[in-house]
Amino acid sequence: MTTTTVECPERPAHRDPNVLRWLGAYTASMIGDSVYFMALAWAAARTGSASGTGLVLAAGSIPRALLMLGGGVLADRLGPRRVVIGSDAARALLVLALAAVLVLTAPTVGALVAVALLFGAVDALFLPAVGALPPRISGPGQLARIQGLRALAARGSSIIGAPLGGVAVAVGGPALAFAAAGVLFALSLPLLLRLRIRPLPEPETAGEAPAAEKTPSAWIDLVGGLRYIRRHPLLGPLMLVIALSELGFVGPLNLGLILLSEQRGWGAAGMGWIVAGFAGGAAGSALVLAVRGRVPRAGTVMCLMALVGATGIAALAQVPSVALAAAIAAFVGLTAGLAGALCGALVQTAADPAYLGRVTSVSTFFTYAIAPLSYPVTGAAVALWGTGPVFAVSAAVCAAGGVTGLAVTTLRRAELPR
Repeated sequence: MTTTTVECPERPAHRDPNVLRWLGAYTASMIGDSVYFMALAWAAARTGSASGTGLVLAAGSIPRALLMLGGGVLADRLGPRRVVIGSDAARALLVLALAAVLVLTAPTVGALVAVALLFGAVDALFLPAVGALPPRISGPGQLARIQGLRALAARGSSIIGAPLGGVAVAVGGPALAFAAAGVLFALSLPLLLRLRIRPLPEPETAGEAPAAEKTPSAWIDLVGGLRYIRRHPLLGPLMLVIALSELGFVGPLNLGLILLSEQRGWGAAGMGWIVAGFAGGAAGSALVLAVRGRVPRAGTVMCLMALVGATGIAALAQVPSVALAAAIAAFVGLTAGLAGALCGALVQTAADPAYLGRVTSVSTFFTYAIAPLSYPVTGAAVALWGTGPVFAVSAAVCAAGGVTGLAVTTLRRAELPR
């Protein structure tokens, strides 16, 4: 398969057909993800084994943790477009095959675990590659706007995908839901095949050359990427900020909110309103960034939003009503969403394109592999000390990320291209 490379004048991302093709493909893929996980959960539940259901839902995280960094190496070697196309094609074939099997026979825990493991392995390739694509389809000045559009697509996909998966399961069982997910993955392929890819610029002269030029060894590529991040004056601190922010954020905002709702007697409905508040705030920040396109003093704003959002996390465990908790969750979504989008844009503008897949894989590794490890710690801590202290400690970890960023001059003064 040949890749079309072009040099074209930079235009606003929301008016660029190339970016819109990428956005359409990304949206279809993300909706497919939501439908897939809904179908997997219901298929696992229908096996009648609670422990088996938990095993199925947890299985996909194992290959993501083990293979994510390798996925970044592959994206840099083959190009992110090829990896994304191959990943979506593989996911489509996998879930369509499972749908066909479920038409003929009832789901078993073993079969679902095998599918979850394979899907997680493909995800480990897809996630770094899809994060490395934006700088190859538009100019540096549009990356913040693209991050806003991507966040809007992700939020919208969650809103559309979960109900769509539920309807499909209700109408035709998990088999129909898996078939719908497979079709959505397949729908992204024509759009991805039409993407125009910008050629890589000459590699940076400072420091060592990209590892792939020196040796075909994937391990050397990986080590070279990690060394590049560690030595980079902006990317190294950014990775630390991402790690601290995710570790403090994921536990309380996912598992912690469930436990808080149970403790306060708010129930599933109350939990739904709080999650909706957070999603609304995050969508608002994404919309602002998508429209504005650039935020002055991006490094400082990112760190301050992380600090301010941390206060909201601590406050969530102290409020007496669902309405107030939903309002604070919207505030957290607004600040955390803006901080996350700016962080992603800074990563993409600071990294040498030859290393971007590996850089993206490291930031994604913290989000999808390391941060979920806080779930059992959060649950055990809430059982011992209650939600208030746990949310406060989590907020302190998030705040530490913001403080770390403000303490590093290169990050505090970081700007996005005009």
